Amino acid sequence: MKKYLKLWLVMTSRITQIAFASRFGVIFFTLGKIIRFIFFLLFLVLLVEKTRSVAGYTLWEVILIFLTFNMVDIISQFLFREVYRFRSYIVSGSFDYLLTKPISPLLRSLFGGSDVLDLITLFPLIGFFIYTLSKLDGITILGVFLYVLLLTNALIIMLAFHIFVLGLGVLITEVDNAIWIFRELTALGRIPIAVYREPLSWVLTFIVPVGIMITFPVHAALGILSFQAIIVAFLISGILLLGSLYFWRYSLKQYASASS
Repeated sequence: MKKYLKLWLVMTSRITQIAFASRFGVIFFTLGKIIRFIFFLLFLVLLVEKTRSVAGYTLWEVILIFLTFNMVDIISQFLFREVYRFRSYIVSGSFDYLLTKPISPLLRSLFGGSDVLDLITLFPLIGFFIYTLSKLDGITILGVFLYVLLLTNALIIMLAFHIFVLGLGVLITEVDNAIWIFRELTALGRIPIAVYREPLSWVLTFIVPVGIMITFPVHAALGILSFQAIIVAFLISGILLLGSLYFWRYSLKQYASASS
């Protein structure tokens, strides 16, 4: 484990140096993310003020859902940034080189270096999250604990998806479009899933588990999520993770190296 942590730190350090080579690029990238966040937040505020509530959620509950989406999105991008570079490894034949190394090709392809720029907006986001919790009634220590637990579960689902994308990349060299399609589907969770009509809301909860990743943690924090729903959330994440690992092993067996 120490070997992989050391490898991750070294590669993250190199990627960070490349990212900060252009200071103006860092500034504009950060400003772009902040401006996009503020504009959508203002949209939510205006929407709730005009309708008084969105699918039964108050303003601060809607904001909590939006913040949860952002935390899942930012943390997963930070952890699994190497997946975005995976297609170039397959096309160029560099993946053959990874297979010869005494490290897991899966872990190397998942955690081959993170971009700290993805974390710049996370810390103020956490501060805003704490402030939002203070504006809500009925928040308990147990609710916050379950929120963190289900947020971790959401990251497990994101891990399963990224492993599936890596397997897909090995088979058909397609990575980028699959990632962006899933990210666009996940973005539907920026607002309450209850806004969408059936059967779409059911699909976004259990088939494409956006609701489990975004809405369930919020419901747990508010104290309105049942114990059975928590069990279902972890069962689904476990099934998705095991399925993605099986698909990864299958894809490796079908892999034809660049030299063959």
